[in-house]
Amino acid sequence: MNPEPQPGKSQTLPKFKDLSKLLRDDRFWKIAGQAIALILVIVVIAILWDNLSANYSQLGIAFGFDFLNSQASFDIGESVIPYSPENTYRQAYFVGLINSLRVMGLGIIFATVAGLTVGIARLSDNWLLRSLAGLYVEVLRNTPLLLQLFFWYFAVFISLPKLEDNQHMRGPIYLTNRGIAVPWPVALPGFEIWVILLTVGVLAAAGLWMWRARVMLEEAKPGRQLFWALGAIGLSAILAFIITKNLPFRLDFPRLTPELQLEGGLKLTPEFAALVTGLSLYTGSYIAEIVRAGIQSVSRGQWEAGKSLGLKSGTMMRMVILPQALRVIVPPLTSQYLNLAKNSSLAVAVAYPDVYFVVGSPTLNQTGRAIEAMLIIMVTYLTISLIVSLFMNWYNNTVQIKER
Repeated sequence: MNPEPQPGKSQTLPKFKDLSKLLRDDRFWKIAGQAIALILVIVVIAILWDNLSANYSQLGIAFGFDFLNSQASFDIGESVIPYSPENTYRQAYFVGLINSLRVMGLGIIFATVAGLTVGIARLSDNWLLRSLAGLYVEVLRNTPLLLQLFFWYFAVFISLPKLEDNQHMRGPIYLTNRGIAVPWPVALPGFEIWVILLTVGVLAAAGLWMWRARVMLEEAKPGRQLFWALGAIGLSAILAFIITKNLPFRLDFPRLTPELQLEGGLKLTPEFAALVTGLSLYTGSYIAEIVRAGIQSVSRGQWEAGKSLGLKSGTMMRMVILPQALRVIVPPLTSQYLNLAKNSSLAVAVAYPDVYFVVGSPTLNQTGRAIEAMLIIMVTYLTISLIVSLFMNWYNNTVQIKER
């Protein structure tokens, strides 16, 4: 005899009713949607892999990266590390990677300086300065980056005077169509000791800077942060000089040989100079608008409070406005850094041997490994972008206002 169901107790629903309830649950469809998307991705990858295997089988080659250990047999016009055509494709890849990192690093630094300067100038009370900053932003933001690179390469750096026509050229800086030569420091004995002690001095200066800032806020009195910071660095420099009895480096000036060759200093090729200049100024125009928007996001009361305390414009901008504007500036600034890193692949337009040019042109043409070459390029740019994102996310967390 079946017991009668008692009121007030949970009842087990029939299976078809459980399924109906499950299909009306949003949580089920969220998980199911992700599972379906994952299955579709796996199916597409399997189809592409099957197609790739069939094509490679017809060509008589196997998928792999063994070709990286083969001799490259092509020259690279610009290299920081030793390289010759007898080296392997792996060495050629590292040459292109270092060239790309040079452009990205310098481009990010110069673009940040240009963007910060122009962004503040956009809010200046001086009409001429504000107008020039606005003209810079409007012109560079509304013309293609590729066109700007062509302009800097063909109209500026390649059009510089020929070295052969200026045999009597003298000076610390040479601007020629072969490139730019500038003075460059050369390490002297004891350079390592200088680096270690100056690193300690910079870290101490950062700690003293933050300590003085906290004391100034707690006591509401002006302080000499710069004096304390420079004092720590100067003390470490004096200590390094006493130990080494020598300066850390000497400046090596470029000079023209009787054979009309430039020796000494740092020589920048027209391709490198055009690429760094174009990327820096183009990205700087976007950063300028980000800086301007970030400064304007600070409430007017903060400006008035700073003025009422008698702070100068520079001090108020550095101590009051910019720290608050950074929480608005940093997230879009990260996107611009990533754009600059990816836009550096346009180096192929001016024949600068970056990683995209080295792997995607001579390596691919000689080996025929299109899939492997594209995978190497994709993984390289993906890794660089993720590293930039991780660093900027960490920095963004440090500048956010902590609410108690």
